[in-house]
Formats: sequence, C-alpha cells, structure tokens
Amino acid sequence: MILDGKLDASVQAAAVALQNGQLLGLPTETVYGLAADSDNDAAVAQIFAAKGRPANHPLIVHVADAGAITRYAKEVPVFAQQLIDAFWPGPLTLILPRLPQAAKASTGGQDSVGLRCPSHPVAHAVLKACQQLQPPVWGVSAPSANKFGRVSPTTAQHVATEFGDALLVLDGGACEVGIESTIVDCTRGVPVLLRPGSITRDDIQQACGLRPLSKEELPTHTPRASGTLLAHYAPNAKVRLMDAKQLQSALDILGSEGKHIAVYHRSPLQCASPAITLRAMPQQALDAARELFGMLRDFDEIGAQLIWIETPPDTTDWEGVHDRLQRAAAAG
Repeated sequence: MILDGKLDASVQAAAVALQNGQLLGLPTETVYGLAADSDNDAAVAQIFAAKGRPANHPLIVHVADAGAITRYAKEVPVFAQQLIDAFWPGPLTLILPRLPQAAKASTGGQDSVGLRCPSHPVAHAVLKACQQLQPPVWGVSAPSANKFGRVSPTTAQHVATEFGDALLVLDGGACEVGIESTIVDCTRGVPVLLRPGSITRDDIQQACGLRPLSKEELPTHTPRASGTLLAHYAPNAKVRLMDAKQLQSALDILGSEGKHIAVYHRSPLQCASPAITLRAMPQQALDAARELFGMLRDFDEIGAQLIWIETPPDTTDWEGVHDRLQRAAAAG
C-alpha cells in the first residue's frame, strides 16, 4: 500500500509501523529503502528474508540527527566528525566502532556499524517521529528496497512492484540522488572509501583534509559494507560496458538485423536497426546517477536482453556511476 509521504498522518502511521516491528518502504534522497527498527532483531530479520540477502551482509542504520550517534557508536574520530559536519544530513554513510549491544542484527556480526542521516524530508520526518514514540525508535536499518543484487528502486512504484501491495510504502517522489550513499570506513585511523557515491573523494578530502584511501591501499581488516559485492545492482538483461568506438563497431556489425538490445550512450552513434533502443546518457555525472537505475528498469520492461552502456569518464565525479555499472555488468 502506497501512502502520500507528505501527509503527517502517513508519517505517523509509518513510525508506528516501525515501532510495531513491521517493514516500511522509505524514500531517501539516494534510493528507496526497506526499513525496520534497527534494535528489533526480529524486524531486521524480516529485511534479510524479504530481500533474500545474506545475514552477514550488514545494513546501514539511518538516524534523525548526529545526536543519535551515541546510541550506536563508541567513538567518532576527528575526521569523521568533520565529515558529519560537512555532509549530514546527506548521502554519506560512516562506518564507526559499534557499541556492544547496538544494532547487532544489522551489522552482520561485526564490531562496527554504518550510520547515515538522510536529507530527504519524508525520511527525516519519519525518523523524528520515531524518536518521539514511547518507547522510541532511535535508528532504522534500510537497505535498498529490492531483491538482493537487483536494481535499486528510485520511486515508490518500483518498491510496490518489487514487494507487492502488502508492504506499506511512503511516496516521497523520485529520488534526487539516484544511487546509494558514499560509504567511508572510519575505524582504522584514516578515511577509507568503501563505496563511491555522489559525495566524491575530492569532497571528502576538502571536508576533512585527508585524502581517502581505497580498499586496495588498506586491505587489512576492511569491514563488510552494503553494496560492495562484486556483482550487484543488476537488471534482468545482461549489461556490457564499452567505449564509444566499441559501441559503434558493434552496431555496425549488427547492421539492420540487431534486436533485443538497448544502448545507453553519451557519444553520438549511428544505428541501422529500428529494433535497437538508443537512449542518451546525460553529460553530467549527477544527472546520470539520478536516472541510472530507472533507466535500467525501463530497459528490462521493454524486453531488452542485452544492455550496452558507454563506459563513463575516468574522473572522480563519475566514480559512483562507474562503480554501479561495473557491478551490474559483473552479474552477467
């Protein structure tokens, strides 16, 4: 059931549902989440079951404000606090040392916890309403509201299509960012980028004065984190990344006989087959991220069996889009 997230009654109904151990389709600025009370182990177990997600693959805990950090994390390094000050509320998740009794079912058995404060007004309203309940709900675990490994949802209808009418979903409109949050590990003395997103390496360095390391530069004791498996974010069709020259060569070889193929491209292309679907990718990274998952879903809906995508530029602003596309292609 989809409710208008702008209505106070809908927000209150959502908060009560979470307090009662139910699941909720929650809009955020990144993607829609499948939410449950982070401190209710039975409710969190429903997330793993509904998604078909491995129980050792941790969930991100969403909080209403930085004040809730003390309920989940033992400490906040100076550079992490600088990132909080710069980017919260917003699409940034920080991995911090976990308090022993906090969000145990959400953290995949690890002694760290991923925390995020979303900026979407509906998500913020629900989280604030949860704090005001008796007993309060201080944090909400909310991975993307889709079956595990599949394309993330960016509209309420995507969520309803994935899980059916029995799930309560708040409609907060199309997601502004469109890809999941940047994840930074803050448990090892320096920032380590575990998952790129709309907040870039350059943004992180500017905010805290430290260039984030990659997982490869500091591989020891890297925490498991959401959305970091090799194969992820995949449509039903097989995805292949190619540069513009490879795309044009493949289209030339197919000629007028090509079909069941969708092409998502930035460079101008010539295609002789009317049965091949061409869609222009935005030239700006933030615009491309906003529409990426919706476009992959659209290609599935028109029956594409292959999705050919022009490889994004090798710049930090495109890193989040490139990451999602690489993982989608790996699933094929």
